[in-house]
Amino acid sequence: MPDLPEQIVTTPEELAVCCAYLATLPHFGFDTEFVGEDTYHPRLCLVQVATHARLFLIDPLSAGPLDAFWNLVVDPARVAIVHAGRAEVRLCRLATGKPPGNLFDLQLAAGLVGMTYPIGHGPLVHQLLGVYLSKGETLTEWRDRPLTASQIRYAFDDVRYLLPLWEKLSAQLASLARADWAREEFDRLVTSVSPEEPNTEKWRKLRGLGSLDRRRLAVVRALYAWREEAAEQTNRPTRAIVRDDLLAEIARRNPAKERDLSVVRGLPHRDLRAIVEVVNAARELPPEQCPKTVDRDQDPPQVTLVGNVLSAVLGDLAIRLGIAPNLVASGQDLKQLVRARRSGTAVADCLLTGGWRAAHVLPELAAVLDGKRLLRVANIRAEAPFAYEDKAGPQ
Repeated sequence: MPDLPEQIVTTPEELAVCCAYLATLPHFGFDTEFVGEDTYHPRLCLVQVATHARLFLIDPLSAGPLDAFWNLVVDPARVAIVHAGRAEVRLCRLATGKPPGNLFDLQLAAGLVGMTYPIGHGPLVHQLLGVYLSKGETLTEWRDRPLTASQIRYAFDDVRYLLPLWEKLSAQLASLARADWAREEFDRLVTSVSPEEPNTEKWRKLRGLGSLDRRRLAVVRALYAWREEAAEQTNRPTRAIVRDDLLAEIARRNPAKERDLSVVRGLPHRDLRAIVEVVNAARELPPEQCPKTVDRDQDPPQVTLVGNVLSAVLGDLAIRLGIAPNLVASGQDLKQLVRARRSGTAVADCLLTGGWRAAHVLPELAAVLDGKRLLRVANIRAEAPFAYEDKAGPQ
């Protein structure tokens, strides 16, 4: 693999020339380095770009606004190649209000051709190209200038192999007739990072909600939304506003006055008034507007048992299809399928009910779940050890 010319872009003039060159290309790869520990929005510190002929490091701290670059990324006529690109999608949206127009994510593509998912950039480069990459600058401080020689080498190497990886994975997707599957996954990635995606249920992932009634769950939901807004407005991490564990604790105490919260250790006093106002507003909601309680881990034993059987079937099927099983569905997706069959209701929207999964995976799982297909261990030494037989006669 030949060495490519490398350029560090540090001025607005150099950025304009770089973007003019990129605008002539149908595709390029890019990566970003950012710092997000101390802020709500990540601070972009470096953009690395790869083409077939040249490599660039764009310094946003000195080259000025990167509008011209991000406008190239959102253009659907141009493929933007990334690896594990959630951060890149978010940064693109923060900069332009739009998602990448034609994203290709190497990590997702690797999972769709049977490689480990999620696979790191270094292991992917090694497995497909036989090259070892150094990860010595993983925890580096990217805000400091000037960049060190090792930082610069690491940054160039992070994008040096993006296009060769893209070519290999694209060819494998085409040979498996899975280019459409990949596009579906790329679009889902872009949507999942979109501000427009409904995120009102993210608060349910907090711990300690199992014992709360509907009224107190409404308080948690309201506090979560208030915390997100406060963190974004002040550009501080959410944990600097109120820690996760304290949201459920506040709801449990159900405070009516500031002094009701003064004894809670770790709760910033500066926000006590705002917190009580949020709690009081949630307390005034009509009962029907309060979120429903969700029984966690209250499934009868057979749901877990059958879900485990489906998990084994999915693993066997994934090997036969040549796809990473944890990219296909989660254990919760499988349990949702079992619950629906047990209750005789339609399966709620989940990964398995749409796109390529619904066409190629769900029917196989449903056939086993409904007793229409029997399985047995046919060859315990084989990677895919099960054999399947359609059940004849009455079901």
